[in-house]
Amino acid sequence: MIGAVHHALPNYQTKTLRRLFVRHIAITLLGASAIWLGCSGLLHAQPAGPKGPLAVSVIQAKPTNIPNVLEVTAQAEGAKETEVRSRVNGILLKRLYDEGSPVQVGQPLFQIDPEPFKITLEEAQARAKQTAREAARLKLLFSKQAVSRKEFDDATSLNEIAQATLKTAQLNLKWTTVTAPVGGISGRSLRSEGNLISNTGDAGLLTSIYQINPIWVRFGLSSSDTAQLPSGRLDPKQNTSVELLLPNGQVYSEKGQLNFQSTFIDPKLGTQQMRAEFPNPNSAILPGQFLRIRVTTGMQENVFLVPQAAVIQSERGFMVWTVGPEGQVIPTPIKVGKWSGKNWIVLSGLKAGDQVVTDQLIKIRPGAQVKPTVVPLDQASPGAAPRSASAEAQKNAAAQKDAR
Repeated sequence: MIGAVHHALPNYQTKTLRRLFVRHIAITLLGASAIWLGCSGLLHAQPAGPKGPLAVSVIQAKPTNIPNVLEVTAQAEGAKETEVRSRVNGILLKRLYDEGSPVQVGQPLFQIDPEPFKITLEEAQARAKQTAREAARLKLLFSKQAVSRKEFDDATSLNEIAQATLKTAQLNLKWTTVTAPVGGISGRSLRSEGNLISNTGDAGLLTSIYQINPIWVRFGLSSSDTAQLPSGRLDPKQNTSVELLLPNGQVYSEKGQLNFQSTFIDPKLGTQQMRAEFPNPNSAILPGQFLRIRVTTGMQENVFLVPQAAVIQSERGFMVWTVGPEGQVIPTPIKVGKWSGKNWIVLSGLKAGDQVVTDQLIKIRPGAQVKPTVVPLDQASPGAAPRSASAEAQKNAAAQKDAR
């Protein structure tokens, strides 16, 4: 056929047809080779073997006793917070101290206009001298039976009243200089120069003085806090220590002690009010400052410590994965307390010897085969803030009910 075509067509067309034919044959051979190689590979391919158990790290649950630790918000207050008030009425002339500075007992703080009180004192002095002379004169006459007993008694009474009025005038003049009743740190002035000061109500309050060494720290324990204690409340007979946590997270260097514990629950706050006392030599704690206080009292017995990363939280509560006798994981619901460092305190749900999975939690399903490796608690997966269950973990938690 090629020969016939060769004789019938011109020379250049014959060459073109020959090249096309050779290309067609080559493509056909390549396709056949690929099919043969593919089939050969399928014939010689080995079937995939089953995957092995998932390697996981576990800790072995061990019962332990740890102290009861309660940590709540607290507020500092001066050991003594003394109000400085005016005892007389008048115009405030001058403030005699620097606001916020330390003051000593008896140090002048404010000056009220003394002139009206000086005039009153002079009148009282003159009146007292007059009544004293009259009482002395009538006493002499009474001794000579020249005046009646009543006249003598009246003169004596008037003199006593005048002398008392004189003392009052002297005190009022002295009180125009308002002094510090106690030593401590002064507060800001509540009245400005030129204000009319009254000795009654809030109009008489000029400033306050705070004694901050030692410093008092006031706090309250709610029912959820005290529920973790064995007796359901803070037992004053137990050895209790208190620590103060500064705003930067550091523990205050000075140790404190409880100096007040209310015997009833505050109906407005729903808490049992308490107070602790701390040395404050360097004025590191200021009145009104918000802090955290840590109260350690008694012991929690037969509890377990589990890394925070190993605990799953869902709408049904808390759970962990434990390894069964045949290497299968089991969803185990637990009851938790508070944190202890990077670990949860597990109150119930575990028993001694349980193997708790600490990693690969997302890959685990109920009944999955695992290959556990026991690690010490301090070498388990780093603790993190307790996380809500992800979509996968929620499915695992939901399967808990079916597994049981």
